Amino acid sequence: MVFLQRSNPRKRPPPAPTAPGPPPPPPSLATSSAPTPAEPSVVDAAAALLADAGCTLLVPPHLPPSLPSAPTFVPRLTRALAADPVADLPARLLAGLAAFAESPTRLRQLLLPTSPRSQSLARVLLSVPALQPGLLGLLLDKLPEHFDDDALDGVPLQDDVGRLIVAQFRWLDFLVDADTFVTKLVEVLSVAPPRLKKEIIGSIPEIVGDQSHAAVVSALEKLLQEDSQVVVAVLDTLSNLNLDALLQEQAVTVAISCIRTIHADQMPHLLRFLLLSATPANVGRIISQIREQLKFVGVVDPRAARSKKLKGKASATNTDGAILDALRSGLRFKNMLCEAFLKELKLVDHARDHKVIDVWLIMLIYANGGALQKSAEKILKSKILQGYIRETLFHQCIHGNTELVKDHFMSYLSVSDYLLACKEDKAREFATYLFTALFEEFSDTFSRQELVGSLITHIGSGVSYEVSSALDIMISLTSNNSEELIPIASHITGILDYLESFHEDNLRKVYEIFCQLALAAGFNTSSGGSSVANELLMVVRKQVSNPDMKYKRMGIIGALRIVSAIADANAAVNYSSSQQPNCEEALGLLNMTVNSCKFVTLPLILLYDELSALFESNVLHSAIIEWVGEHVAEFDTLFLADLEDGQLSEKYLCESIEGELWMNLDGNISPVCVNILPLVSTSQQRSQACLQILPSQFLLLTTIERSGSEGSLGGINALLGCPLHLPSTKNLDESRWGSLSALEKKTVCHSLYFAINWIRELLNAFSTQVAARVDNVSQRVRDETAVKLLKRLRNLILLEILLNTVLKIYPLSLPELRYLGNYSGSTSSSKFNTGKKMGEDNMEGPSSNKRQKGRKDKAASDKLNSDEKLKQSTILDAFKRAGVTITQETKKASSRPLPSGMTSKDVESEANNPGELGHIDLMAAPVQLDMQRFKFRTLHVNCLSLLKYSEVCICSV
Repeated sequence: MVFLQRSNPRKRPPPAPTAPGPPPPPPSLATSSAPTPAEPSVVDAAAALLADAGCTLLVPPHLPPSLPSAPTFVPRLTRALAADPVADLPARLLAGLAAFAESPTRLRQLLLPTSPRSQSLARVLLSVPALQPGLLGLLLDKLPEHFDDDALDGVPLQDDVGRLIVAQFRWLDFLVDADTFVTKLVEVLSVAPPRLKKEIIGSIPEIVGDQSHAAVVSALEKLLQEDSQVVVAVLDTLSNLNLDALLQEQAVTVAISCIRTIHADQMPHLLRFLLLSATPANVGRIISQIREQLKFVGVVDPRAARSKKLKGKASATNTDGAILDALRSGLRFKNMLCEAFLKELKLVDHARDHKVIDVWLIMLIYANGGALQKSAEKILKSKILQGYIRETLFHQCIHGNTELVKDHFMSYLSVSDYLLACKEDKAREFATYLFTALFEEFSDTFSRQELVGSLITHIGSGVSYEVSSALDIMISLTSNNSEELIPIASHITGILDYLESFHEDNLRKVYEIFCQLALAAGFNTSSGGSSVANELLMVVRKQVSNPDMKYKRMGIIGALRIVSAIADANAAVNYSSSQQPNCEEALGLLNMTVNSCKFVTLPLILLYDELSALFESNVLHSAIIEWVGEHVAEFDTLFLADLEDGQLSEKYLCESIEGELWMNLDGNISPVCVNILPLVSTSQQRSQACLQILPSQFLLLTTIERSGSEGSLGGINALLGCPLHLPSTKNLDESRWGSLSALEKKTVCHSLYFAINWIRELLNAFSTQVAARVDNVSQRVRDETAVKLLKRLRNLILLEILLNTVLKIYPLSLPELRYLGNYSGSTSSSKFNTGKKMGEDNMEGPSSNKRQKGRKDKAASDKLNSDEKLKQSTILDAFKRAGVTITQETKKASSRPLPSGMTSKDVESEANNPGELGHIDLMAAPVQLDMQRFKFRTLHVNCLSLLKYSEVCICSV
């Protein structure tokens, strides 16, 4: 007889301890448990055979059979059974045991251990080859008789006959007829009740040997198709079987087929089995099927989602967390799985094919760190930029799943940090959504502190696009959740540490953030949040009063942002730190700011420009508008001169240099002119500095006029066509130019420069009357304005050409007419210190030092241009981009609006005469101007709307 040895790697457990025996039953019970009279001969014969081997079978029912040690009993019984082949002693013994086991009590005697450290009699008899097949069949036949015991779930092992029978099959040293036994076991298994069925399935690895694995796998596969409740037990059994590659692949296929039908509670076990079973050959199939078929997270109950109290509790079940834990443990210890998923993800090329599971797998891989984290980042970024992974997927993961996402909060936050630091706008927009979603979903203080701290780190990074996006997120959070941010306002004040490195746009955003917090603090003063308002006002007042332009710039922007918040005509909240009405405190802040800038040119330019932008974007209280209107009313006195029949009166004539009226579009009916020359030629530095303020103050004037006249500039329409009082064109003559002193040449250059910037602001202001339809401006007025604007465009081109020609032979540093921003922390008020040098000698002569300085100035200008702040297109560039051809006739026509006494022929003749000024080439690149173009007033894009007029119209005006 061939003994088949098991190769299962599990160690055999020690024998189960024997339960304390029950007390002796009454004599009547003992008598009733004895074999029936028809059975004594068969049972006695069996008992005699066992007695010859040293075992006492017939003992009181409450006691176990008397059995010697197995090593001596089994050989002795084997020899006894083989002593008389003709008598068929094994069959007689089995018949006797069958009759003995008819009684449930006697059956328990066979199944219970004979002593605490011994095995049961049935187990010892299964070690006898001649008895094993028959005894196994006998026990399997007895098993269905105890299916009803399933109702006794939870009873001890010694009282559960069904489990005692299954226990006899475990860890047998051999199976004489394994195939027959496995076949019959499977038959019993198919009809067993659920509890016993799971017990048998879980015991299979301890019962069958390797030679029966194929039959077992097939049987379990069939069983799964019939009963999905045993999935966990089957998976555990398959995991514990020592399967070859072919059977392992079959087991994986069986498991994959269950993904769609398995109950959610059982899904973690299935995933764990699949991930542990992954090999290089099947990992792609496993990952693909998990992606395609797994649905576990993101289905939120809409009714629960509507309730703030239930948010995060209805959908974030323990099952979902267990599924994520199964995936996380599998991905953590097998990089092969992570690589396979990332490879699979790369192949998805449609947004509709991405699923919620993709987001979670990315987050789990990301949490592993190392090289795979970098790969996950790159793939996620690529998918976002391609539009394949959208916000809706992350919304399904985060929204309503607070408890589920809580354990992965830092991973989500880290991914948000990574996307926010990307240079691509789309990636940063996605990061904005993630930060907002995480803030709204997690209301605990720790999470929000972490999130705000992360944003502040980005704000202090120094990378312009990263800083700007982070500030935008903070603005969004403070606008929508300002009251919720007050408890962590102390963390937000960390932004103030980086104020010195911010440019104007970001400074506005910073003060917007603090103004929102201060406004919210007004609702909740008992929380101490009102200190935000007090601290903000204190910081701004200190900055405005600081003589250093770096800090004054911050204070001006901050003060006006506070004014816009507390003097908003639509605001109903008293934000002010004292009991003053909002408007009064706003006026006080404005007064303080204007007084601090009154005698400093560049801060005042910045203040006027910021005020103009403020009135463009906000509807302020009427008292604020009235106060600003009164402040700019001095414009007429400072910069305009009255005309009599279109001519200057003698009191406006200059003694130092001859002047005349240029570019009069209104002729004799013009009541005023822009009085540039007297202010440039005066020896008082204050008068000269006034012209630096002229464009910005005019901008503020036009803004106030539009706000009070429903967009119309009819009240100041005369300024569009009025002439400019500039040095006489005779000073540009060859012989006359050479005789001018250095101061006079400087006067000519500055006059042309201020005239250019005046016309730039005229174009900016009045193009709004043409570019956008204003209800109270008639079509006739609109057409007249357009014609004048086209003429002013020509004037601007001519003036820039003249100034460029003059600067070629007379290099000169021009004063700044707009605030450029000093981000380096320097206290200089100008890049060229213009405010200090306006009275100094000019840069005359072609010395090498001057040329070197010119090169440095140009390099500095180029650097600022690279920051996309200082580059401005010329009018000629605008015409070229618009496809307008500037013909030679057009160039000659552009000299028509010259002052009296000088015709276009005169200018053409002068340009063709060789002299110190040289030939004036109308098409030459304005190289000299471009070196200092960043100082000019910006020409707004609205001016390009004039180009919609036909070329014929341009040439005819």
